[in-house]
Amino acid sequence: MLLPFFQSTDTIECGVDEAGRGCLCGAVVAAAVILPSNFSNQTLNDSKQLTPKQRQKLRLIIEKEALAFGVGFVSNEEIDEINILNASFLAMQRAVEKLKTKPELLLIDGNRFRSELNIPYKCIVKGDATYQSIAAASILAKTYRDEYMDALAKEYPNYNWQRNKGYPTKEHRQAIKQFGISPYHRKTFNLYGELSLFED
Repeated sequence: MLLPFFQSTDTIECGVDEAGRGCLCGAVVAAAVILPSNFSNQTLNDSKQLTPKQRQKLRLIIEKEALAFGVGFVSNEEIDEINILNASFLAMQRAVEKLKTKPELLLIDGNRFRSELNIPYKCIVKGDATYQSIAAASILAKTYRDEYMDALAKEYPNYNWQRNKGYPTKEHRQAIKQFGISPYHRKTFNLYGELSLFED
């Protein structure tokens, strides 16, 4: 059973998580969610533990019942410019900035965070499997990114993004070798799955 709060019901807590950090292409997407103090859902869990159908159903519930939610995107061009770690932080910041209610504490999934938000935060490893608000954020981040990749797959069908969502699967890497890279691929990533030319 996921925990409802890190501190107490008196604090406006916001769960924050990202999706797509390990992908070879497309944006990294983050979501921020503030749930009401009485929120409860038996199915809610880390998005990775849910089926696509469960995620879609929960997304509708979260968007309807959340006190506030925001979703932030950082493009593959920005990722190449500032690196994926900084891009993940930036996506989280953009998601929080879209909230209509200002949180008093951010619960960040993972072990590191940095931003210009001036809001206290707590980094929690496996937070999406521990706290409701982070699990809710993981579901929004995942479903929004999957939709985005499905749309890109129609533009560039050779890479089967509707199936692999841009992750470094064998078929994705083979498609890159066969068709070359698209404008959405992250050029600073190891796209071909081979050792870097710069390694000793």
